[in-house]
Amino acid sequence: MGESSGSVSIDVRIFFGESLNSVTVGVEFLRFIGVLRFSAACEHLIRTSFGPVSVAVFGDLEKPALVTYPDLALSCQLFRLMVDSGKTLQMLTAVMCMGVTSGAYILTLFASKYRDRVLGLILVSPICKTPSWTEWFYNKVISNLLYFYGMCGMVKGLLLQRYFSKELRGSSRVPESDVVQACRRILDERQNKNIWRSLQSMNQRRDLTEELKKLQCRMLIFVGDSSPFLSDARYMTSKLDGRYRALVEVQACGSLVTEEQPHAMLIPMEYFLMGYGLHRPSQLSSSPRSPLSPSCISPELFSPESMGVKLKPIKTRIS
Repeated sequence: MGESSGSVSIDVRIFFGESLNSVTVGVEFLRFIGVLRFSAACEHLIRTSFGPVSVAVFGDLEKPALVTYPDLALSCQLFRLMVDSGKTLQMLTAVMCMGVTSGAYILTLFASKYRDRVLGLILVSPICKTPSWTEWFYNKVISNLLYFYGMCGMVKGLLLQRYFSKELRGSSRVPESDVVQACRRILDERQNKNIWRSLQSMNQRRDLTEELKKLQCRMLIFVGDSSPFLSDARYMTSKLDGRYRALVEVQACGSLVTEEQPHAMLIPMEYFLMGYGLHRPSQLSSSPRSPLSPSCISPELFSPESMGVKLKPIKTRIS
């Protein structure tokens, strides 16, 4: 993240699968990115009307791409870059998108605008409605604190409430987890102006209900039951075609499921990717760049019983 001529820069990451034989081999959930990493990156700086966009490209360019967007303070100015983000991704003919909260918002909007390019969406604690009065006030408080005091302890505390469950944040008797402490250190490296502008954009976001009706790709949605965006995730699921979406609610978890309970994402993601032929190419009858028939994955596959393991901390909602 950085600034240029008063503009805000963001980080967009694009990953290309290296092998169609086993796309889940070596899966690693990166800190605060929530993406699949396969190889060293080639970074490009794309100039837009809102400032530079840093695009890191990983993997084999001949394979389907995974475009990722992280959350607030882990990226910046997510919403106003929608138009130029489309220009940035025009060279991609088929992409899989993975976004976390505000990043999920921008990729959902992208998928509704470029329906012929997006194969699927993996969303973590997504938001899709205009901010409630509670969220608007919450963001306003953080904005004012940032403006007058910078990245102070109170701002960090409020952001951590957005990211993690109470159990992970600790208390006077229980110390913070390692991942929370690592997040505190990362927040110290963020630029206050980037976070402030991102909060302003979030408070001005519009409702995506109409855009949800336009989506034609499959969607896998994860959300922690302690996330402030749980109601948004449920609402989004209710507005989508039941044949193409699945909701996984993770108990005792906040918004960043990718950090708190990444293991809860592995099996649902594996089944989700199998639907695109990215796991067992021998069974394919079509190009890996085009999704298979939507009926190839039954919603029942997302149940713990069909997975063959006990996933007690996870409850799935398929309606």
